Amino acid sequence: MSSVRAIAKKLNVSIATVSRALNNHPAINAETSAKILKAANEIGYYNSVGRRITTNLGFVSTSDNDFFEYDALLLAGVRRGIAQHKFDVTILSIERDKVENESYTQFFLRKGVRGVIVRTLARSRHIPPAIAKEGFPMVVVADRFEDDPRVAYISHHSGDGSRRAVEHLIHLGHRRIALAIHLERDSDHHDRYEGYKQALLDNKLDLDPALVVPVCADINGGISAMNQLMSLPNPPTAIYFTDPHTTVGAIRRAFAMGLNIPDDLSIVGFDDGDMRFRVHPVLTAVCQNTSSLGQEAGQYLAQKVAGIVDEPLRKVAQTFFEVNQTTGQPPKVRTRVLPDGTRMEVDASYGS
Repeated sequence: MSSVRAIAKKLNVSIATVSRALNNHPAINAETSAKILKAANEIGYYNSVGRRITTNLGFVSTSDNDFFEYDALLLAGVRRGIAQHKFDVTILSIERDKVENESYTQFFLRKGVRGVIVRTLARSRHIPPAIAKEGFPMVVVADRFEDDPRVAYISHHSGDGSRRAVEHLIHLGHRRIALAIHLERDSDHHDRYEGYKQALLDNKLDLDPALVVPVCADINGGISAMNQLMSLPNPPTAIYFTDPHTTVGAIRRAFAMGLNIPDDLSIVGFDDGDMRFRVHPVLTAVCQNTSSLGQEAGQYLAQKVAGIVDEPLRKVAQTFFEVNQTTGQPPKVRTRVLPDGTRMEVDASYGS
């Protein structure tokens, strides 16, 4: 109540007016509500449950899509990052739970969280700037907002790692190199596409649109990409898969097709943790430490809420490229696999 009184005194309004604005009461006009919420964020107002101060931070999904292993690794890191400050983390869904006329601050206060870690998709990148504009404590993970100084973020840049991965394949002798990339072109996947394209350009290889396949970032996406790419009249000798589960699906499908990795087909994957060591052969991959990313995000947000830091976190870490057992020289005779399972030998002129 003391915080509510402080807001009321600062704006010269009644305590009841402040309370109604914080709880999205329809009787409060939009201008008054905006002023009250701005003041609430400036003084670090938070809801309490009875007499207990909430220790919850929110891990916010901007879409109701299923969580992937990436999110689990992030959350594991977040929990380590906030443990020192004795915060807890709760998962929130904006798409499912936020009321249409409710501000982000009102939504988060209603959910009883004091700050939020936000995961975005390409179609939901408008949300973090809106939260930052309201002044609610937040940090974005796995996306960059260089053009908005109010948005705190921590992310990996996977462009250079992707470029080096494709250059590795080129140096082995591959000329038909495919890319299986996530349908959602967020900043991460834009980086990976640009790295792929740059490696081809630097080595004077044409970018064949037939070799760039958009897929869902799951096992079925990898299976679908293999079916499409290996049935081409001029199939690739190497493929870069930009997501871990897509890579797993591709390896499984390759063995079902009777393809030996890397003798018949080289595969480069993407690894958010240690997945490359859990497949056979051990995966050559562009790698990032997702758990560490979550830990830094959680630590920053806990310190932000506790008043220890003020400036927004704006950090970009680099991925690294690791050569293991799924890449080798291109085969002398390529194999084309038709949808019905028929296998055909293809001319070995790799640059054609």
